[in-house]
Amino acid sequence: MLEMYQTDASGQLQPIHELANGCWINLVNPTEEEMDQIVRTVKIPIDFLKDPLDDEERSRIEKEDDHVLIIVDYPYIIRKESGVPIYETIPIGIIITPQCLITVTLKETPILEVFKHNKVKEFYTYKKTRFALQILYMISIYFLRYLKQINRETDTIEKELYQSMQNRELYSFIRIEKSLVYFAASLKANKVVLEKLMRLNYIKIYEEDKDLLEDVIIENTQGIEMVQTYSTILSGMVSTFGSVISNNLNIAMKFLAIITIFLSFPTMVFSFYGMNVPIPYQHSSHAYWLTFIFSFVLSGVTAFILWKKKYM
Repeated sequence: MLEMYQTDASGQLQPIHELANGCWINLVNPTEEEMDQIVRTVKIPIDFLKDPLDDEERSRIEKEDDHVLIIVDYPYIIRKESGVPIYETIPIGIIITPQCLITVTLKETPILEVFKHNKVKEFYTYKKTRFALQILYMISIYFLRYLKQINRETDTIEKELYQSMQNRELYSFIRIEKSLVYFAASLKANKVVLEKLMRLNYIKIYEEDKDLLEDVIIENTQGIEMVQTYSTILSGMVSTFGSVISNNLNIAMKFLAIITIFLSFPTMVFSFYGMNVPIPYQHSSHAYWLTFIFSFVLSGVTAFILWKKKYM
């Protein structure tokens, strides 16, 4: 999909149909024809458009002639048929050229939708450097937003786990832990790109944009710290609940073992008196009740010993 936008004199974003100076070109999973059209029109390397479409592409920044390519990861949510959210990351390419700014993504993202709906203050397509920094800022904000959602989901699963202690909740923890690993790797890679923007002269950072870049770095750093904190808490919870489940199993096995011991004495006594050999008191009129009393006395003594040793 190929879209082109430009802010008008009143600062409102308007769709356009032809390339114009200071416009924004948005490519979402573009076809070969759409990429060829942009390459011919804007005169940028074809790799600048293809690299961000690789979902395994690493975050980086590079410059060729007057064209700058910034690739960073952004978070997105996919949902299974059951409605369970899965948090992953995917690259987005931001290409700054003398004529326009180009964004390239493999999937549509709400991060760019906020720009399309004029929900970002002081957003102008012709201010390409500031526009790029605003996109990076929104990416950091969405990382933090999704991390808070993950934290709320963790709290919900924790409450369910206290009640049910089923494998389903533990599988949910593993899914969340996997998402945090993706977030940690992406945020750290994005941090390297942001630091290069701050130190090196890849793009011209205007004085009024320095504060915005610093805010982006701060938000990204906060995201890294949140991921580390949530990962530590989650690992501790999984370990703790694993121990709790194991302890519950031990208690259940201990209870069954005690019941087995109690039942073994009556079984043993009745088995002796069921043999076809001479046994004591076999002709007594009280033999039936004597076997009962003897077996239950043995069980009672065993219970008393187990109780004294605090096995019960």
